[in-house]
Amino acid sequence: MAESTGEKTQDATPHRRQQARDKGQVAYSQDLGSAALLVIGTFLLISWGEKIVDLAGQIMKFQLKNVGPLTVDQDAVVADAHSLVTALGGALLPILALLVVGAVVVNLFQVGFLFTPQRLLPDPSRLSPAAGLKRILSLSGVMRLGFGLFKVIVVAVVAGTVIFFRRDQILHASSLSIPVLARFIVDTCLSTALWVGVALFLLAVLDYSYQRWKHEQDLRMTHQEVREEMKNLQGDPQVIARRRAIQRQMALNRIGEKVPQADVVVTNPTELAIAIQYDPQEMAAPVVVAKGAGLVAQRIRRLALENNIPVVERKPLARQLYREVEMGQPIPDDSYAAVAEVLAYVYQLQGKKIPNLPGAAA
Repeated sequence: MAESTGEKTQDATPHRRQQARDKGQVAYSQDLGSAALLVIGTFLLISWGEKIVDLAGQIMKFQLKNVGPLTVDQDAVVADAHSLVTALGGALLPILALLVVGAVVVNLFQVGFLFTPQRLLPDPSRLSPAAGLKRILSLSGVMRLGFGLFKVIVVAVVAGTVIFFRRDQILHASSLSIPVLARFIVDTCLSTALWVGVALFLLAVLDYSYQRWKHEQDLRMTHQEVREEMKNLQGDPQVIARRRAIQRQMALNRIGEKVPQADVVVTNPTELAIAIQYDPQEMAAPVVVAKGAGLVAQRIRRLALENNIPVVERKPLARQLYREVEMGQPIPDDSYAAVAEVLAYVYQLQGKKIPNLPGAAA
């Protein structure tokens, strides 16, 4: 029923995912980066803010103490500005650098390294008022609006809670001296900003989880889309099935020709079958002339019985030969002893002379 109605019940294929990624369609939350930067920036100000304020105070004292005559001297103004920028830049540069690193890390966490220059090109469809109104009134637009209002409520509740727990200090702030009052105001603001940032970060994590879920839902495919993609990438499934059937038939024909030439068939006993031929006059070592698993193994055993070829059960040897030796290749050196034992047993049953197998003594 789902297939007939065209419902998207199939997970996206790797090709579909790569196509979406090349177009810039990835799971991304703008709130996550903003909230992370708010938390990082607030924490850096709490850690280094006092040092920056002290430095600014020292610079101000120096400037006020060394006020010279008010003359318009370009060199003096440039030198003064250079010293001021150098002093403040040395203090602010680590904070700005950490903020940049934090922003890059958060975005790499969300989408990895993604370069889509086509997203920079102008899109006339985005200028359409009708399309914009449709996006606003869509289900996703309504959900974004509701989530935005919810964030405003959360921010108000968190900020109000922080201030509520400091209500006694706020009520007695009028008795504080100006330096202590200034420090208290800054501390209260930074503390409130930090808690608000943490709350927004948690909400952003939820938003990112929702965006990933929605992205996966948008990428899902119908059965028809999966078939069309396989047809485009690999060719017509019917042609592929026909080609594989021909290849199987050719392999069975080769097995039908090679198995009657074998001296023994080693089995697993039911899952695997390996036909081995050894002619001391023409071969330096026994050769695997046919092998197979499942139905092919059954055919090899049936052909062996029809042609009076001994079938010997050797589970470890059968697994090793099936795994390591291709059809038409000689057996490996470490299998000489086991194969020699099997051939000796077969030749003894048939009353033939046991040939000397190279490396069998090893």
